[in-house]
Amino acid sequence: MFEANEDYLKLPGSYLFSTVAKKAAAYQKAHPEAKIIRMGIGDVTQPLPPAVIKALHRAVDEMADAETFRGYAPDLGYDFLRKAMAENDYRARGCDIADDEIFISDGAKSDSGNIQEIFQRDNVLAVCDPVYPVYVDSNVMAGRTGTYDEKTTRWSNVIYMPCTEENGFAPDFPEKTPDFIYLCSPNNPTGTALTKDQLQGWVDYANRNGAVIIFDAAYEAYIHDDNVPHSIFECRGARTCAIEIRSFSKNAGFTGLRLGATVIPKDLVDHNKTPLWNLWARRHGTKYNGAPYIVQRAGEACYTEEGKQEIRDMVGRYMHNASFIRRSLLDMGFAAYGGVNSPYIWLKTPDSMTSWEFFDKLLAQANVIGTPGSGFGPSGEHFFRLTAFGSEENSVEAMERIRKMV
Repeated sequence: MFEANEDYLKLPGSYLFSTVAKKAAAYQKAHPEAKIIRMGIGDVTQPLPPAVIKALHRAVDEMADAETFRGYAPDLGYDFLRKAMAENDYRARGCDIADDEIFISDGAKSDSGNIQEIFQRDNVLAVCDPVYPVYVDSNVMAGRTGTYDEKTTRWSNVIYMPCTEENGFAPDFPEKTPDFIYLCSPNNPTGTALTKDQLQGWVDYANRNGAVIIFDAAYEAYIHDDNVPHSIFECRGARTCAIEIRSFSKNAGFTGLRLGATVIPKDLVDHNKTPLWNLWARRHGTKYNGAPYIVQRAGEACYTEEGKQEIRDMVGRYMHNASFIRRSLLDMGFAAYGGVNSPYIWLKTPDSMTSWEFFDKLLAQANVIGTPGSGFGPSGEHFFRLTAFGSEENSVEAMERIRKMV
């Protein structure tokens, strides 16, 4: 159970993206005439797909009728959505996932922060560095910390796996065996992705060592390369070592609607041979009342032929921005990564500037907001993340401003 002790107090004063938003708001207040282009927080800007809007209206109409009104949703999710996900996201790709191995939630962020509850408090976890902050922060809040090193700002119960230019931003197997491992591919923040062979290597590693992989697949819709898997369950043996977290936020524009899912095979057990499916089902049923009916119907619409095409079009527009941003930065002389299978571009700051120094310069001289790489971990220092979720017009304008700045 979380206690407001020294471990918690050693966390950053506020969540990374809250800090970015506060700094941007302060600058805008001081410079009301500035037209700021926001490429920091990964929020979508295109409206919901028409198929989703239609489904929402139909579901709302049902709620207005006494005979079709819906109250509490099943805490594990409605069968219609679990079936649609199992058929389209898994069985269509040759993955052996049953409908009832999918747990519907209100978003991948919530599941990423809550999944650690089914593990022992003294378990050791491994994370990529740089890393999505929720993975580490939620475990620290739960007391899974060990000792703290003031110099490295690291916890002894957290294994940090450096992802750098030298290893292609793909983590190496840790020498100390963790109990569970967070992997995100395509990665937030680096924008890089693991190949099928690389991910298969991690599955083999986890099975050999009795570890569990928590695989964040929030950006799978942006994958274009055939050798990059959309799901960890495309790998042999993943059913006995992997949990997968899915999101509707970035692929279908649900950031304001909230919908996600966690997949736990019934074959997966902990060190005591307890099925993790059972533990998550108990946690889910105890602490959660289910995603709203109208939102789950909206999620189901994403798997209609109309919905699939509209989502492909939406993703295509964002990826057009990503490709343009990456090419532009490379033309300016930056070292830039990502933007191929991901809506994130990871660039190296010029002249050995720190991430926050570059943030301040970019905001003051170009009125463009990004996210400092150091906020994602020590290995993120001297790097910077930009997102492709803005409009094409703003993406072009931002690159012109940066070009003038450098």
